Amino acid sequence: MLDIKYIRENKEAVIEGCRKKQIKIDINQLLELDEKRRELMTSLENFSAEKNKAGKEIVAAANDEEKQKIIVAMKKIDQKSDKLEQEFKTIDQEFNGLLFKVPNMPLEEVPEGKDDKENISLRKVGKKPNFDFEPKDYLTIAENLGMIDVKRAAKVSGARFSYLKGDIALLEFALINFIFNTLTKEGFVPVVPPAMIKKENMKDMGYLEREDSDEVYQLEKDGLVLVGTSEQSIGPMHRDEIFAEKDLPKRYAAFSTCFRREAGSYGKDTKGILRVHQFDKVEMFSFCAPASAKDEHQLILAMEEKMMQELKIPYQVVQICTGDLGVPAAVKYDLEAWLPAANCYRETHSCSNCTDFQARSLNIRYRDKETGKLEFIHTLNGTAFAIGRIIIAIIENYQQKDGSIKVPKALQKYLGKKVIGKK
Repeated sequence: MLDIKYIRENKEAVIEGCRKKQIKIDINQLLELDEKRRELMTSLENFSAEKNKAGKEIVAAANDEEKQKIIVAMKKIDQKSDKLEQEFKTIDQEFNGLLFKVPNMPLEEVPEGKDDKENISLRKVGKKPNFDFEPKDYLTIAENLGMIDVKRAAKVSGARFSYLKGDIALLEFALINFIFNTLTKEGFVPVVPPAMIKKENMKDMGYLEREDSDEVYQLEKDGLVLVGTSEQSIGPMHRDEIFAEKDLPKRYAAFSTCFRREAGSYGKDTKGILRVHQFDKVEMFSFCAPASAKDEHQLILAMEEKMMQELKIPYQVVQICTGDLGVPAAVKYDLEAWLPAANCYRETHSCSNCTDFQARSLNIRYRDKETGKLEFIHTLNGTAFAIGRIIIAIIENYQQKDGSIKVPKALQKYLGKKVIGKK
């Protein structure tokens, strides 16, 4: 969440930031509630002081008659205090409900735009494959090899699920080994986190107050939610903790299965494994001091590009505009891989700087080594690989005329072969 003090002092800038992010929220109403809430807090504090004073007066009272008068006066204070306390709870609940809907503010360098159609392609990297045959789509190739089975998955689980089989299943683990081998060299600590987290943690990460919060699978009976990306379970890992500045940045590479309803995407990518309810993913996450956040963001982006370049998959880097940023991010880049059969780039990675937006809700701080003061940490995240989408990109870019798939050189030592499906 944003600091309410910042909102008070920068009302117009916050209103403008919400407009740029295409998020409708009444900031004036929020500030009115804030003022009323503070007035009630002051009144309650005054009542508390009166009660403390009356308590001392009872002890010092000369006789029972005087004590009784003070007790009667205290009961009246209690009645007024109870009424104000109830009013405060109502106002406080409404205030916090609105406050959590205020998005993080976009940084100045973020281009303004309404939606993903106004994102900006910054650069295209890599040579697109030049086939001497008509390239097939990944699902046709994988089904012909008997290595992706969506029909049986639909029978078992419904639409938007799949079985990965044979060498395609082994390709997933080759990718995971490749990722961890790459990222550990840059100080990322491998983690396998919980795939279910408390609702309050999902909320504090900025993913339960959004219009698309129905994307989240919620286990109401247990007060838990299924993560849609590993960052949602890594951010709260250091909840209510204080870092020493010398221990920053703290970097993690987290592997987990992720779950999304894909609400609102009906009719889009309904076949195959591009847009599914369950998928595996490795996510980079960093806790760092504010002064190094921009450099850390560029490092995470560089790691995404490094791994795509080692796999020799053509891609483009996209600057996300304000209207497509989402709630927690202040600035964001996407990587989109080239898919020959579709003749277009499709998103495979995202990379976000969330400044102190998540850390403030989670109360994660660090002690500044120069001032000794406690400050909120900054959090950043970036996709290492969404495994299914990278498998798609590999199949389509490395397909051969006979229906087999070449294995990228960087993965051959992990998979133990150079070709998948060779007869």
